[in-house]
Amino acid sequence: MGKLAFGLWDSFGIHEMSRSAVAADIYEQHIREVQLAESLGYSSYFIIEHQNSHVGQITAPSVYLCAVAQHTSRIRIGTMIYQLPLHNPLRLAQDAAMLDHLSRGRLEFGAGLGTHEHEFMRWNTSFAERRAMGDEALEIILKAWTEETVTYEGKYWQFDEALPVPKPYQQPHPPVWYAAHSQTSLEYAAKHNFHVAQNLDVDEVIAEKFELYRQVWRQYAHPGPMPHMFLMRAVHVAETDEIARAEAERPLLESEGLGVRGIAQTRLGFRGNPDTVTRSARARGTPEQRASYDWWIDNGLALVGSPGTVRKKLEEHQRLIGYDVFCANHRIGTMPLEQVVKSLKLFGEEVISAFA
Repeated sequence: MGKLAFGLWDSFGIHEMSRSAVAADIYEQHIREVQLAESLGYSSYFIIEHQNSHVGQITAPSVYLCAVAQHTSRIRIGTMIYQLPLHNPLRLAQDAAMLDHLSRGRLEFGAGLGTHEHEFMRWNTSFAERRAMGDEALEIILKAWTEETVTYEGKYWQFDEALPVPKPYQQPHPPVWYAAHSQTSLEYAAKHNFHVAQNLDVDEVIAEKFELYRQVWRQYAHPGPMPHMFLMRAVHVAETDEIARAEAERPLLESEGLGVRGIAQTRLGFRGNPDTVTRSARARGTPEQRASYDWWIDNGLALVGSPGTVRKKLEEHQRLIGYDVFCANHRIGTMPLEQVVKSLKLFGEEVISAFA
């Protein structure tokens, strides 16, 4: 079991953004939290891109992370994920390379496809073709980072001697992560030697998926060490187990439904992922199970408790799943800011320090 690195996962839900008259105030508060995390020993900071969504309101992640880069000096920064089918790949390659320079080589490039159909519908982009689009986009991005010119004739994008600049600060390019939930995505990530990330399934299922990734990766006999494996979980740390549960239980159980009703009431409505394989009850629970706090805790979807309890749970997690990057999401639903910051600090001071 390798050394465990710790990251901070950040989300900007529609419920939070609606509380401020100007988005700038929300952005500035989150940047202050990144600065605190950096001082506490968190090694990385990740956000997620969503469009037309209740889940995340960072619709221009490279712009936001440039601001983060200018207010920090050591913490690595990244988007987990950029929704590849919704970007011009050359434009994204250049944006990311510039962000890599402005952060002096601290970018972690998280790639993925997207899971909500209604996000694609509103941009008149085919949800069914998102995998083929994403594969094509990532191939172009890697060319843009490593080749002087890009000529490409694909189904979705065509370029004729494009001259992408700048090349990334990190050579040959920033670390590439792939958010993989399906077997196809896991095998794709292993084939291309990408780091791999997960955040949605129960512990038992993630353990199986990461083992599949390791097996396929070995079959390709890539040179060098095995890529990293990343897990994100909701985390709340308080003075005692009892206080932690009292503070986290309601926000945790309410978190999934926040903002969904507003999207559902629009003309196009809310449509999730119809793929029943990757979103099965075994992997993510039935509605009845997800309404149970104990089910969330028992299946590892949330780590809640005193610093000692959370340390113990992390050790058990890592033995079962085998990840080496753990990303903590302290912003759980409508939890008050002071409790979020308390959890962030206790996790840094008494959990991360113990693993060091």
